[in-house]
Amino acid sequence: MDASTHPSPSALRAAHERFVTGPGGPPQVRLLVADSWRRCAGGLVRPDGSRLPPVRRTAGDLVAYRRTHRLAAVLPLFRELLGSGAADDGHVFAVGDRDGTLLWVEGDTTTIGQAERMHFAEGALWSEAQAGTNAPGTALAVGRPVQIVAGEHYSSAAHAWSCAAAPVRDPGTGRVLGVVDLTGGDTIATAPALAAVRAAALAAEAELARALPAPPVLLGSDGCVPDRPKPDARADVRLAALGRDSALLEYAGRTHRLSARHSEIVVALTLRARGMTGDRLAVDLSEREVPPSTLRAEVTRLRAVLGPDLVGSRPYALLRPVHTDFGAVADLLAGGRVDRALARYRGPLLPRSEAPVVVEHRRALEQLLRGAVLGSGDAAVLRRWVDADWGADDATAWRYLARHLPGGSPQRAAAAARAHALDAVLAVPPQAGGHAAWLQRCGS
Repeated sequence: MDASTHPSPSALRAAHERFVTGPGGPPQVRLLVADSWRRCAGGLVRPDGSRLPPVRRTAGDLVAYRRTHRLAAVLPLFRELLGSGAADDGHVFAVGDRDGTLLWVEGDTTTIGQAERMHFAEGALWSEAQAGTNAPGTALAVGRPVQIVAGEHYSSAAHAWSCAAAPVRDPGTGRVLGVVDLTGGDTIATAPALAAVRAAALAAEAELARALPAPPVLLGSDGCVPDRPKPDARADVRLAALGRDSALLEYAGRTHRLSARHSEIVVALTLRARGMTGDRLAVDLSEREVPPSTLRAEVTRLRAVLGPDLVGSRPYALLRPVHTDFGAVADLLAGGRVDRALARYRGPLLPRSEAPVVVEHRRALEQLLRGAVLGSGDAAVLRRWVDADWGADDATAWRYLARHLPGGSPQRAAAAARAHALDAVLAVPPQAGGHAAWLQRCGS
């Protein structure tokens, strides 16, 4: 059962009631939620909502703590990506530390006041152990993005709310720094809301990576910086993984067509440029447990294909810089060159891959590109988007195209008709607007 097919509120309430009132079969909820409920059942959280999360930090203490926290550097980015939309649509966004303490809670003023009644407030501890099943706490507990809807919360005090959250990792070490969250009503119980926090977390990690110090320069025996060898053009590594399930890797004058699993491993190592442990790589590759022996065998086979001078171990890493097609698209978007980014975009990243790290980056890149296309105001760019397979059913893009074509143009009428037809199929009201409507539509 995925985030788009949650049970009805009444079914969730019934499942929660059965679980907390007596023994029986397994909870009739998603496995993620059932596992969390079982962890909560033996802890301090009361399912009836009579024990709220504790407020651990005073206002003065919190100010000093936030000032030195690593996530303070990316708070402006979170505000840009999530904050304004949350305020417009009656939601809140929150940023917490690795223990689940909420450092910042911002958004709609009325909603913030309502959230404070259940102690969803700055300084409160929303770890799973203290608050029960909830998106920020459970995301930290399992180490990946999660969405918790209404009655999936273990504490009934939160049953009127839905939330989506994603952990944020230190790009240098892979360790969790904290969590970013969206909390509110029914609109948060959608796949696009989960994609939004995933994208925000990935963007924050990219921002933090840019601030990492350069590696130290090793001196020679004479105390001087040794001459750097001239770059070898044959040593350049290029990876093409957009719109294909088997990535192409060019290295040392050869082109390798990688298997689906090796494609996922290389993409994962590219995204974690400083390397990672086997445990981290296993989590990136599958939501299920990957035996260490299986992972070692896969990496060994990959090293046999590409060579030990390219694939390292302890930690697992790519030993040379890799130029990727998906990185090129992201760089062009960052530079505001939407038309060139769209021209370089050959399709979703490893489209059939279900590896969590690939899924997250694929969705984030799609979301960034789509947002740039819609914001470009360029009819030619919009036309190229809707003419592609991934944009053909994008009702909002068709509507934007109609808006930017000349009045009286047959193409404008055709674009408007296409948008209207898609709205009817998807049952999305044409007049819906704002951040909530964008969240609903961008997941389609």
